[in-house]
Amino acid sequence: MNLEYDIIIAGGGLSGLTAAILFSKDYNVLCIDPDSYPRHKMCGEYLSNEVIDFLRTLDIDLDQETPVNLEQLNFTTRDSKQIKCHLPQGGKGISRYHLDYLLFKKASLKATFIEDKVLSSTFNEETFIITTSRDQFTCKQFIMATGKRSILDKKLERDFIKHKSPWLAVKMHYKYDMPENLVELHNFKGGYAGISKVENGHVNLCYLATYESFKKFKNVSDFNKEVLSQNKHLAYFLDNATPVWEQPITISQISFEKKLTVENHILMLGDTAGLIHPLCGNGMAMAIHSAQIAFKSLEPFLLNQISREQSLTDYSQKWNKTFRKRLWIGRLLQGILLNKTYTSIGLWFISKLPFLLPIIIKKTHGKPI
Repeated sequence: MNLEYDIIIAGGGLSGLTAAILFSKDYNVLCIDPDSYPRHKMCGEYLSNEVIDFLRTLDIDLDQETPVNLEQLNFTTRDSKQIKCHLPQGGKGISRYHLDYLLFKKASLKATFIEDKVLSSTFNEETFIITTSRDQFTCKQFIMATGKRSILDKKLERDFIKHKSPWLAVKMHYKYDMPENLVELHNFKGGYAGISKVENGHVNLCYLATYESFKKFKNVSDFNKEVLSQNKHLAYFLDNATPVWEQPITISQISFEKKLTVENHILMLGDTAGLIHPLCGNGMAMAIHSAQIAFKSLEPFLLNQISREQSLTDYSQKWNKTFRKRLWIGRLLQGILLNKTYTSIGLWFISKLPFLLPIIIKKTHGKPI
C-alpha cells in the first residue's frame, strides 16, 4: 500500500467524497472513513438546486437518479397553524444512502479508499503525518471532513467540542402517501421535524430536539407519541405512516457553535467547518460547495504557485463570505422557531405578508454554482 499522498481526507461524507473526486483528477488522494458504502446517515435528505449543475460537471446527473423535485413548503407551528409557499430555488429529494454511493463510485475511480479511523494528525516541516488504527501515512495537505463531531475534534481540542450540546436528532424512513414536490416543516415543543420523499418513494422524517425535552421519555416511540403528536399534522403522519427500518437513526451532542475553518494547518470541510440549522434545508448543498471552494483554494498551493498559508487563508475568507451569513440567519430562525410567542408573531406577519416567507428561505441559500 502506498503511504505517501498529495491529499489525505478524513471522512467520506458529501464534502469528503466531493473533494476526493475533484482532487483525484490530478493528484494522489487517500480518503479514510470507518464505514463502508452504501449506508444511511443522519440527514434531512433535501438537496438544494444550487449545486445540481455543479454535480453535472462531475458526471452526476440527479435528474436521472431521483424523480423527486421539491418545490413547495408546508410549515406548521406547534399548535398546528400552517402556512404554505413556493420554495424559491427548490431542490431534489435524495437519500444519503443513494447520493453518497453515487459520489463514492465516482471518487473511487481515481482516489484510494480505506476503511479505518484517523486517530491523530501531526504537522512537521511542511508534511502531515496521519496515524490511523492500522497504519501511518504522509501527505502534503490534510483535510478533515469528519462531520458534526469526531475523535479528531477532541484530539485537536477544538473549542466547540469542549461544550456540551443540548441537541439530538432522529431519522426514520417510512412508507407514506404524500406529494413528491412537497417539503413539510413541523414545529413541536423543543424542536422541529422535516418530512419529504426520496428517490425510492420512501418518506424521510428527520427531526431535531432538545435533550431537555427528550430526556423525560424512555425512547423515540414515546417521544413521538407524547411530544411530536401534539402537532396534529405530525400526529396524522405518525398514525398513517409505516416505518421501513426496525430502528431509527439517532445521534446526540449536535453542536451549532461557531467553528474555525482552518486549525493546525488542517482544512475543514462541510459540517466540520460549520453546521447550519437543519430547518434551513441547506446543509447538503453547503457540504458539496465547501469542497469546491477548497479545491479552488488549494490547487495553487499544490502547483507551488502560492504558500500553504496563503491557500488556507483564501479558503477561510471564501468560506466565510459564502456561508457565514447563512449560518447566522439559521441560528436566528431557530431561536424564533423554538419560542412559541415569537413563532406566533412571525406567523401572523407572514400570513398578512405571505411574500416574506420565500424571501426568508432565500436568505439561507446561495446562488447556483
